Amino acid sequence: MSTVFVLALAGVALALLLLRLAVPGLPPTRFTRRLSALDLAATVAGALGLVLHCTSMFFPQAVAAIPGTEGVVDQINSLGTASKIWYAIPALLVLAGLRRQHLAALALLAASLLAVGITMYNGSAQSVHVVTIFAAGVMLAATVFLLATPPWQQEPATARS
Repeated sequence: MSTVFVLALAGVALALLLLRLAVPGLPPTRFTRRLSALDLAATVAGALGLVLHCTSMFFPQAVAAIPGTEGVVDQINSLGTASKIWYAIPALLVLAGLRRQHLAALALLAASLLAVGITMYNGSAQSVHVVTIFAAGVMLAATVFLLATPPWQQEPATARS
């Protein structure tokens, strides 16, 4: 994974956020689901855990620079049981946090996270694994930015005058 990849994924996520902010009618009222504070916390914690996992694998020196993370990087890069747990828990937290979102979006997000896990642990080519990471990142950003409403917003943006 390169810095260009990371910037491209961040760019797509930023574009989705800007789309949300700039386009009236997003998120569509029909599909909008408000996140509770607990849902938001689980989603953010899970996303940060997934970022930690990917960063540990592709940029281990960046994570190792954080005091107390040496063991985490080693566990994740071993691709053993600990690594699988370090991946599964954040992925499940993301899905739990977004469980009230549209079923199709949740199913696509779950499938993309599963594909990331499968390509990581079954010996797939790194290029295939990186594509699945990109797809999962886009699905996560699209679900959060185009469907979810934050806990502090009491009504969908399209219903306000």
